[in-house]
Amino acid sequence: MRNRAFIRLLAAMTAGMLLMTGCGSSAGSTSEAEATESAEEASEETAETESSDVDMEESESDGSTLVIAEQGMFSAGGITVTSEGTFVPEDQWEETGAGQTAHVDHANVLYQIPEEETGLPMVFLHGYGQSRMGWMTTPDGREGWSTMFLRMGHSVYLIDEPRRGEAGATSVSGEISTKTLDQRWYTQFRIGRWENGESIANEGSQFPNDEESLDQFFRQMTPDTGMTSDMGADYDTETVAQAVAATIDEVYERTGQDSILVTHSQGGGAGWMAAEYTDHIAAIIAIEPGGAPTSDSEEFQAVTEKNIPVTMYFGDYIDNGDPDLPATAAWQAMRQMCYDFEDAYTELGGNCTVVDLPEEGITGNSHFMFQELNNDVIAEHIQTWIEENI
Repeated sequence: MRNRAFIRLLAAMTAGMLLMTGCGSSAGSTSEAEATESAEEASEETAETESSDVDMEESESDGSTLVIAEQGMFSAGGITVTSEGTFVPEDQWEETGAGQTAHVDHANVLYQIPEEETGLPMVFLHGYGQSRMGWMTTPDGREGWSTMFLRMGHSVYLIDEPRRGEAGATSVSGEISTKTLDQRWYTQFRIGRWENGESIANEGSQFPNDEESLDQFFRQMTPDTGMTSDMGADYDTETVAQAVAATIDEVYERTGQDSILVTHSQGGGAGWMAAEYTDHIAAIIAIEPGGAPTSDSEEFQAVTEKNIPVTMYFGDYIDNGDPDLPATAAWQAMRQMCYDFEDAYTELGGNCTVVDLPEEGITGNSHFMFQELNNDVIAEHIQTWIEENI
């Protein structure tokens, strides 16, 4: 209301000035009414522009607006399988697939490039039973790491690995399990205990453990079309590694830059092996990998020969985990493999660190630290490592 009153006053003053200078009385000149209307329109445009400028300044200052310059999807790697025989168009529905092809075992990649790109591209690979969704959001609907690192100036490339999610086409026949296994994974992921039909989060947990968030978390689980084991025992590390390497090579072709590879859990194994198939890994950030290569392995040799900086992050409830749960001992053993890798790599002059978040004063994190209430704190910790080591 005050703005409109000001505009009317300004218009009247402008019209008066026009009349005082004689513009209103000359032949073909602007009438008082026309001058008033013109002044009102000009003043309103000025007010709108100033308001827009203020909104933009506020948006830029609080960092709420993320501008994406480019986004899209592509497939990387994979094979083409061809059946014997001849395809006959007039008999297109014959059942054997004779003479036909299947494009399979590739990665499906969603990418986003920020307008203000200041860092290296980051390629994200999910873990067992997951898809790229885990990097994009949290069970309670907050920003995921992909958005956070976009804000930090990195383009992001989010993989659905071969035979998973949007890359489900497969060259091997799997079995989609219908077993009820939510609580198995809740326990293995060190979120807490499940007793009498209820979730009991670990003390000090950063996991959003309310009923709605748990429902969203469990619905992230994504079956693998090429596995027959509900434990991931027949996970094809090499097929996934080759597709990850093909993704990284494609990013290099598009950008001329090497990529920071971020892996999680089971994806860690494919991440180490990917170094055998590409020369364009700038660094490996492994989030609670299911172990690390031994010093006599080909994966270790590939990482060390290419002098790739490595860091591995582990959360809470390992040293202080429930000793009655098999998951506690399992994670202690997997982390020890990473300590051994660190020792062997640094002895050769390589750059490798294992980050125990509790030792950094960051506590309460499970296997899914990138989806928890303090995921921004951990993302900032990783960004600091990137700036100091790459």
